[in-house]
Amino acid sequence: MKDKNKAVWGARFNKATSEIFEKIGASIDVDKRLFEEDILGSIIHAQMLVKQKIINKKRGNRIILGLKKIENEIKKNKFIFNKKYEDIHLNIEKRLYTIIGADAGYLHIARSRNDQVITDFKLWIKKASKKIVKNLNSLIKSFLKKSEGNIKTIMPGLTHLKNAQPISFAHYLLAYIEMFKRDKKRFISNINYIDECPLGVCALAGTSYKIDRNFTSKKLGFKKPTNNSIDTVSDRDFALDFLSSASICAMHISRLAEELIIWNSDAFRLIKFDDKMLTGSSIMPQKKNPDPVELIRGRAGKNFGSLQAMLTTMKGLPLSYYKDMQEDKALVFHSYDTLLGSIIITNEIIRTLKPNKERMLSLSDEGYTTATDFADYLVKNNNLSFREAYKISAKLVNYAEKKKKKLSQLDFKEVKKVKNDLDKNVMKVFDVRHSVDSKSSYGGTATKNIKKMILKLKKEFK
Repeated sequence: MKDKNKAVWGARFNKATSEIFEKIGASIDVDKRLFEEDILGSIIHAQMLVKQKIINKKRGNRIILGLKKIENEIKKNKFIFNKKYEDIHLNIEKRLYTIIGADAGYLHIARSRNDQVITDFKLWIKKASKKIVKNLNSLIKSFLKKSEGNIKTIMPGLTHLKNAQPISFAHYLLAYIEMFKRDKKRFISNINYIDECPLGVCALAGTSYKIDRNFTSKKLGFKKPTNNSIDTVSDRDFALDFLSSASICAMHISRLAEELIIWNSDAFRLIKFDDKMLTGSSIMPQKKNPDPVELIRGRAGKNFGSLQAMLTTMKGLPLSYYKDMQEDKALVFHSYDTLLGSIIITNEIIRTLKPNKERMLSLSDEGYTTATDFADYLVKNNNLSFREAYKISAKLVNYAEKKKKKLSQLDFKEVKKVKNDLDKNVMKVFDVRHSVDSKSSYGGTATKNIKKMILKLKKEFK
């Protein structure tokens, strides 16, 4: 009974593991999340051992049936995870012994926990990345739908948080679609980078058994086996790639959240959140606070922290495997959960968000936002350099500011004070709608551009 409860690696040890180390060293509370990947990897490994005649078919079948029984137990919450057995691999192995007896010991031929855990982890990250991509697609569709309903909604485009030039609200929303498309590409690229199977490199040197790594790679859904056994067990680039992609995506969401918080403020009043995306104050009855948006802004820090922690863990490690690497899964799982939740909340926020169209239009005409349009008009129609036109436009802004008027409120006589030979057609450039539609260069905010881009994106995200 004593040997039965002993760690599988304990044959050389005369003393039991320190209780405090057993508590700290156990990762089962974290990596039990990998049970499906671990069982799949073990089943394929057993099939390969049978195929290569390293174990006989009868023994292989017993192992596979036992593993499937364990998987069923875990899914039905009938499996007891034990910290004494450290991790998901040894918990499953110990249970397999109780089900099929000594035949369970043949499963670990030609593999180590070093290559086993990386295989499990890569499989999980592939699955998680696909889930993130799926939810990003859903988020992009929500942005697209909101854009389609706001092509004619004019708002102030800001630089330095100051009114700059009029833009379409749809154009603003489409900017975030571009960000999330890049996020998608990063996760998809990571799936491609990760598509090399670690199983079979064992502890760090490979194995003397005549295994078939191409077979296990194909069966597990990888393109090919990894090339170097030492690099394989040392590698956590795939975890860093995931954490980096998650951090950049979280940063995009945080930027959006920051803007929405500002725009929802009493100072701006450009948008309105649905009541279900707001909370109240315990003391001020009038308050409606955008807590969910603030939370997703704050949660980005968790994603950044996980990436920094993983980089710090890896930066000083020689080749090949060290216990430090055990921290990787908690960091990746936490980052994944945080990001996925943020994407889902953001999707709900965008779907229910309502722009204050009148306020947007009114604010877009404040701050002399059509001053550049006037300068451009002078270049096109009065044969001036842009720098000359810029100075004339600045004079008009100074005049309007002194008179406490918007540019659109000036009459033709007032405009002629800065340049006498102007045509009356110049007055149209001060209209914010005209300003928006004049920006017809590719990627600009003109209505015709936005309509084309929405059509293109709708085909891409059917």
